[in-house]
Amino acid sequence: MQTIKTLLSTTARRYLTSLLCAMLLAGALPISAQTAERDKVSVRLKWLAQAQFAGFYVAQEKGFYRNNQLEVTINPGGPNINVETLVASGADTFGLAGGMESVLTAREKGLPVVALAMSQQRTPFVFVTYDDSGIHSFKDFKGKKVSVWFTGVQYPLLASLGQVGLSKNDITLIPQSVSLNPFIDKQVDVATVTLYNEYNTLKEKGVTNLRLISPDDVGVTTQQDALITSKAVIEKDPALVQRFVNATLEGWQYALTHRAETLDILMKANPGLNRPHQQAMLDSVAQLMYPEGSPGLGSVNLEQAEKMMNLLVKYGALKQPVDINQTFDLSFWQNVPAGYKTLN
Repeated sequence: MQTIKTLLSTTARRYLTSLLCAMLLAGALPISAQTAERDKVSVRLKWLAQAQFAGFYVAQEKGFYRNNQLEVTINPGGPNINVETLVASGADTFGLAGGMESVLTAREKGLPVVALAMSQQRTPFVFVTYDDSGIHSFKDFKGKKVSVWFTGVQYPLLASLGQVGLSKNDITLIPQSVSLNPFIDKQVDVATVTLYNEYNTLKEKGVTNLRLISPDDVGVTTQQDALITSKAVIEKDPALVQRFVNATLEGWQYALTHRAETLDILMKANPGLNRPHQQAMLDSVAQLMYPEGSPGLGSVNLEQAEKMMNLLVKYGALKQPVDINQTFDLSFWQNVPAGYKTLN
């Protein structure tokens, strides 16, 4: 008799388990905590998938966003896409925008964007010229053709010129395209490059007789690649913002400590990438994101932000000061688990 009861009990349990699974698959039951409903958000990047954005793709591939109950759509950027505008309008929940200068400029224009973290803690772009050009410093830019991206980089350039007594009117300012051919063909005297991408591209092409001139040389330091959201998102759901920041920094921590795997993930996201170039980019990005003495991945230096703002006002890139504490919100970064902000 006991054996029959045991068999019946076992059969009943199996039946109920099968029925429960069928109902879950059919959507007849609400999703439980085991597979809780995820918040759908998007993040807009500055460009197509590449090592500069590795942390987002790693967080996606490794399930860090899913573990934080987020369903994230990663939207690529491009030359005619303004990340700050898309985030301010609500078209994207989060974005990887330009540097401190871009966020400050957006706030002055009335866009309600807030920077949560800064990916690159050192100035990643420099101005490049040829060794035989006679151009050795910003003073020598006078009367020269200078190409620059109009993505916010033009503001540190103007501030750097102002530091040596020059202005926009002292140079011929040319919008820079994706290609560096105008510089290679010497149609412009000075071009803009990032240390992690275009500079490596020039070296790969055999162009090595170069001189690098950095805004840091004249005290214009700007952190770059701001992780932003809108004021409305913060006010509506700060917990969601915290989860996104946590998962993104976890993604970056993993990306920079598992670089071979990270390259595999990037190549999967964009098969057209050149793996050796992406390797060089990832190594350069790591140095910019976690320099010696860094407080942690994503940290924001408010003193640098205020200095940049004052320079931008002084040299006319900003018409008036903006509230630094409204532009940058460090509270989310401060609440990220310490292990996600440290490289072993």
